[in-house]
Amino acid sequence: MPERDLALLTRAARDAGQIAMRFWKRDPQVWDKGGDHGPVTEADLAVNDMLASVLLAERPDYGWLSEETPDSVARLACENVFIIDPIDGTRAFIAGEETFAHSLAVARAGRVTAAVVFLPALDRIYTASETAPPLRDGQPMSASRRDRIEGADILTTKANLLPEKWPGGVPEIHRSFRASLAYRLCLAGEGRHDGMLTLRPAWEWDIAAGSLIAERAGAVVTDRHGAALRFNTAAAQSDGVLALPPVPHADVVRRLAG
Repeated sequence: MPERDLALLTRAARDAGQIAMRFWKRDPQVWDKGGDHGPVTEADLAVNDMLASVLLAERPDYGWLSEETPDSVARLACENVFIIDPIDGTRAFIAGEETFAHSLAVARAGRVTAAVVFLPALDRIYTASETAPPLRDGQPMSASRRDRIEGADILTTKANLLPEKWPGGVPEIHRSFRASLAYRLCLAGEGRHDGMLTLRPAWEWDIAAGSLIAERAGAVVTDRHGAALRFNTAAAQSDGVLALPPVPHADVVRRLAG
């Protein structure tokens, strides 16, 4: 079943990319969702509508969790659930940048079993399942094997490195950034950066697909406390995300705990 789900997600992600590219750099209509939820565009909604129609038609017994669909507790009773971010990195999409992504995953009993992250503007696709290896554009990928956090190249925001967030001391790292959390996780899995971290609560739709891809590539992927990520939860959030090689991961967890 993971292989069949992965094939379905891959086809759907590429179809999503065709829709998104019709709006990209063409002044799409934008709304502010209010609060801390950021903007949404007509492209987000068009992609979401297509994905819901296609994926649920193929798997009518699966639950549905998407950033752009009002949540329903009905998904909690489903053994399998789609976890979707129609466009991750909407601000980058609006700005005409290339690093927005479609993030598509299936979770079963709290664990992601199939995952696709597609960046249509770059024509770059990352895939993995619980039984299939992590691939970028069909080629094997592997996470960094760095054995210390000092000097590591880590994808994160400046706010995550404030001293008050690190009782055990802020690590001396080189900081990089990409707007899409899903893409950051894939870059950690690809080894183009030594890892990624976010200390803010992370929505499941932002991290579900990328977390499996990074994990299958050899990164240790947990919440900020070092606990395993669980999906299709009532809150649909995790308490931060760490995706790092084993030794740096253990050091970061220790420093965050103080």
